[in-house]
Amino acid sequence: MSQIEVDKVIPQSGTALQVGESGDTITIPAGATITNNGTANGFGSADTEKVKVSSNDTTAGFLNGKLVAGTNISLTEGTDGGNETLTAALTGTIATAQIADDAVTLAKMAPGTDGNVISYDASGNPVAVATGSAGQVLTSAGAGAPPTFADAGGGAWNLISTTTISSDATVTVSGMDSTYKHYVMILTQLHPSNNDIHLQGRAIISGSPYTTGNYFSIIEHSRTGNAGCEYDNNEGQTYWNFTHDGNGMGNANSDSMSMIIDIYNPSDTTFEKFVKTQADYNHSIVNNMSSRSYSHNAIHSISSAITGIQFFPSGGNLDTGTIKLYGVS
Repeated sequence: MSQIEVDKVIPQSGTALQVGESGDTITIPAGATITNNGTANGFGSADTEKVKVSSNDTTAGFLNGKLVAGTNISLTEGTDGGNETLTAALTGTIATAQIADDAVTLAKMAPGTDGNVISYDASGNPVAVATGSAGQVLTSAGAGAPPTFADAGGGAWNLISTTTISSDATVTVSGMDSTYKHYVMILTQLHPSNNDIHLQGRAIISGSPYTTGNYFSIIEHSRTGNAGCEYDNNEGQTYWNFTHDGNGMGNANSDSMSMIIDIYNPSDTTFEKFVKTQADYNHSIVNNMSSRSYSHNAIHSISSAITGIQFFPSGGNLDTGTIKLYGVS
């Protein structure tokens, strides 16, 4: 009998049914469908535990063979022989081509020093430009070298101190040393308590005002309201005179004096000391006078270093004003 046609095959006795003998081939033709509504045992094989990458993959394999580690990627098998895992991890460095443009944020950059600037050295490697001093500017060092912070061309003014005046008979501004060859004091809106006074000053030498009579002042003076130009030559005094011998500063509410003083190489001990001033001041009571004085001052026969200047009016106090001391690089 080569063919049996029945609607159902069941065991003759018991509950077990065998199809074929060992070594037989059971063929399910194309187009046929087997539907399992119960439990199927014994269908496992080596190939059923393997995977294929796609439907047209010609060879099935285990996962650790089908997953291939790429550049800088490692695959590590865990719990061998048990509930195994396969871990993918990044190794080595990331190539430049693998980093998207604009992908690196500030938070991902390594910490640096506050105030440093990133540049490149002669080899083209990144380098941090050291933070400069306040007021300095970034200056090119030319090809093949990173830039540096340096004083601005023409001389940078570096603020050393600010002195506020408040009803003072004397005002001392110190802080000059060998750090700079040129110092500048700027006096802004000094207002005296007395009328018609003159601003005077003494050099600070060895910590004290120098009071010996070796001060010389040459003053060129011009004024409006009572127009004229005058010239003073004061020799052998115990102080510098920074204003004209005639009518001095007024003390009306609108009167004030402003001045700039240049001090050259005050720490030098070879040459005599010179200072140069340029001042503008008002005297509203005397013909509404506005005066300008240009003073060249010296201490003859004194080569000692000076560290500051003590200012004082010829009478009364200096009620208000500020004095700023700068070192010029």
